[in-house]
Parts: sequence; structure tokens; C-alpha cells
Amino acid sequence: MRDEQIPDDLGPDGQTASRARPRYLDRAQLPAAAAALLDAGSRLALVACHEDDDDFRIVYSFVGAAPALRADLSVSVPRGDAWIPSLAEISLPAGNFERGIRDLYGVVPRNHPQPHRLVRHGHWPRGWYPMLRANTVVPEFEPDVESFPFVPVEGPGVYEIAVGPIHAGIIEPGHFRFSVVGETIVRMEARQWYLHRGVEKVFEGKTAAQGVALAEQISGDTAVGHSLAFVMAVEQAAGIEVSEPDRLLRALLLELERLYNHVTDLGSLANDVGFGIIDAHAQGLREQLLRINKTVTGHRLLRGALSVGGTRVNALPEAADLARIAAVMAELAGITLGHAIVRGRFTGTARLSTARASTIGTLGYVARASGIHTDARSEHPFVNLGEAFHIVTEDGGDVLARYTVRAREVEVSTALALDLLRRLHGHTGSAFTVNPITGGAGLALVEAWRGTAAHRVELAADGTLARVKVVDPSFLNWPAVPDALSETIVPDFPLANKSFNLSYAGNDL
Repeated sequence: MRDEQIPDDLGPDGQTASRARPRYLDRAQLPAAAAALLDAGSRLALVACHEDDDDFRIVYSFVGAAPALRADLSVSVPRGDAWIPSLAEISLPAGNFERGIRDLYGVVPRNHPQPHRLVRHGHWPRGWYPMLRANTVVPEFEPDVESFPFVPVEGPGVYEIAVGPIHAGIIEPGHFRFSVVGETIVRMEARQWYLHRGVEKVFEGKTAAQGVALAEQISGDTAVGHSLAFVMAVEQAAGIEVSEPDRLLRALLLELERLYNHVTDLGSLANDVGFGIIDAHAQGLREQLLRINKTVTGHRLLRGALSVGGTRVNALPEAADLARIAAVMAELAGITLGHAIVRGRFTGTARLSTARASTIGTLGYVARASGIHTDARSEHPFVNLGEAFHIVTEDGGDVLARYTVRAREVEVSTALALDLLRRLHGHTGSAFTVNPITGGAGLALVEAWRGTAAHRVELAADGTLARVKVVDPSFLNWPAVPDALSETIVPDFPLANKSFNLSYAGNDL
């Protein structure tokens, strides 16, 4: 089939649709084609496996800041010979995508440097792959007879500390294995995927409207980020255009979600070093923001406003309220960083270098705190944000840098929200009835509060969802946590972990 690329289309109103017709390759061509895109500056946003009638079809979606860097590579493999050449040697994210595909579909990444399981747990029946159409019924689980292959660290004075998978409070499960000398962490390994929910399987066969409610629940604190990525992917697949006022509303909702999450964590980071009074004030601000959210959409987590083709809110927030909250948060951040003990605990802790952050493929404030200038609001805009928006970066890569980036992003998000309110002129959205949707494929990238969320949607001929691939930024950022913890002391693990604050639910779909 002849290769044909469709460039991104950025119109005068700022609306963009990242689209590319797949380049169909055989397995032998894949490594060279992927390497060429990576060398040119693309990044691998996702890898989606599809179960077609006779074959497995694997789609590799590459994206970049420039339209020329956008490409989909598609490889089909027969069911009786279901393997793909591993790209893990040239892309760390590719390696984890491949391991997930093997665990969920049974397609083997050949010559993978880490051939052990990722998603699958030891009690899953051998040969059972839950994403296959034939495996809709969950079988009896076996005893957990396959221990996870943690790497032992040996030497004088080395001992292990096991944390989790069950944690205090309501945090979701995750196991952390520390190899320690004295108080210094020599190595940390993380084991996750304890609550695999099969979210991508649940999408299949639903209407696009039903999919919105599911997307809102992928990771509860990212309801806007994920549901927006989902509806934009559907809109691209179906060729649906959204009015500029409704896209401005979408941008406002994204910033409101960013604000309440950043304010929450800025307080929690202070609390992790014993500065509880700051946390008490910050959580008060969080409550005010959640109440504002309730007036805007009817839900404290901003659910219910987005639909395929439109946006509708109950009311717009008061600009004065947002400005006041941001001013108080700026004061709290100044007091926090002005405290010598707090600043000392933040400085140099859990440092992630720019080189390592780039190699791992980090996104969002984790990447920006390590000096990487990346943000989907700039690289993949769906509306023109104007002069109120700019990307915030720091170079330190430590807890201090991640705190500082987020404190500064509160200021930027507030300024952006105020500008969006001015541009909306009281517009609260428009009712939109989706016409019958036919088959198609779409990819959307949205700068959720943790980083870029990616959704790739394929629609069946009747308009239902044939396949939805979801990538939360946490999937790409979790591998950075063990890297940053090397040479960090054990008592600083809660502080370091909170400075990343990654989603377990978004990681384990």
C-alpha cells in the first residue's frame, strides 16, 4: 500500500487535528522506520494492538512538536505467528508498551531485553489474554505461583525494605522494594498493576456518548484531561468540528482541574516535611476550588461538561475568586520556600537529570522540572491560548524543581483562566446533537494536569467504539521514580514520591 502522510491542520482559529494515515510495514521494516522517526525528534506516544479477523494489527503512533514528526506505523502479524520485533533497545516507552501487549493479547516482542511480565500477575491462567474477543468470560484464577523477578542487590551492609502493596489511607496498591545501605537507597524496584480493571476492554462496543462517562473515571483526579482527549479523538475520527467558544470552555475546564490538583499537592509537599500549617491552609484553598467546580459543572471533579462535539457548563467561575485563591497560594509557596529547613529538605532530593528524563520519556511537570520544554498546550493546541500562556521549566530535576514548577504553573493557569473568561463573554456552551457517526480513527493529545494524556480511537462502521487505547502520563513517568530515588535516603521516599504524584489507576487500566 502506498504511504501517505496527512499533516496536522492548524487553522486560523487555533484548532488542530493531529492525524496521519498509517504507513503499512512488514515486521522487518519496523525497526528502521521507528528509529528514523525517533532520530528526527518524534516521540512514541502509544502502541495499540488490535485484534482483527485474521491478524493482529499493531499501530505505533509517533508525535512531535512539528507536523512533520507525526506518523502512524502499522504492522499486521498472523495469529499463528504472533510476534513483533522489539523496539525496547531504541525506546524505553516502547519496551513497556510491548510487554503490555504480550500480557493482554499474547503477541510476543521478540528479543526484548526485559522479557518478564508487566501487567499480568502470577495467578492469571496460563495462555489467557483478557483483551481477546474469545476471552470475555473471566476464568477461575490459579494460585499465585509465579513470583515477580525482583533484582537482588548484594554486598556488605545491604538490606531490603518492602513497602506495600497495601498502604495506609486510601492510596491504591503498589509494591516498592528498596535495597538500602544505612539510610541510602541503592536501588528501588516498583511492582504495580495490582488492580487491572480492563478499562480499554470496557470501551469496546459502547457508543461515543457512553464512552465519555467511562473516560471521566479512568483516573478520578483527571476527569477533564481524559474525557477531553477521548471526545477529541472521536471528533477527529468522525470529522466533527467544535466551535471556538466551546473549545475555549474546554481549555478553561483543563485549567480549573490543574489548579485544584496543584494547590492540593503544594500543600501536601509542605506537610511531608512537617510544615503542616501550610498544608492546612492549602487544603482550605482546595476546598474552595472544588466548590467552584461544583458551581461550574455540577460536580466537584468537573464531570459532566464535555460531550462529543460540544461543551456545556452550568455557570462560569468568578474571576475575582480565582485571582484571590492564586494570590493566597503564591503567598503560601513563598513562605514554604523561604523556610530554611523546608528548602533544605527539597533541595537535591530525588534528582532526575535532564538526560535521564529524556531517555525515560517523561512528560508534564516531571519533565519540565528537569529542563525539558514540553507541553501539549503548545505542541498540540486545540485552541489559541494567546499571550497568557507560557511553559514553565526548571533545571534542577529535584523535589525543589518539581515544587517550583507547579507553584509557577498555578500563576500561569490562573492568568490563563482569567483571560479565557474574558474571551468567553459569558458563553456557557452550546447544545450539540451528534449526527450518526461512521467508522474512522482519531488520535488526541491533551495536556492534563500531570502531563500529556493520549487517546487513540477507532470507530466501527455503526459508530460504536471498536478500540480505545489510553495512555495516562503516569505510564511514562513511573519508570523515572526508581531512577530519581537512587542515593536518596529512605525517610525522603514519601516526599520524593509525592513530588511525582503519579496515578496508579491511570497507569493500570
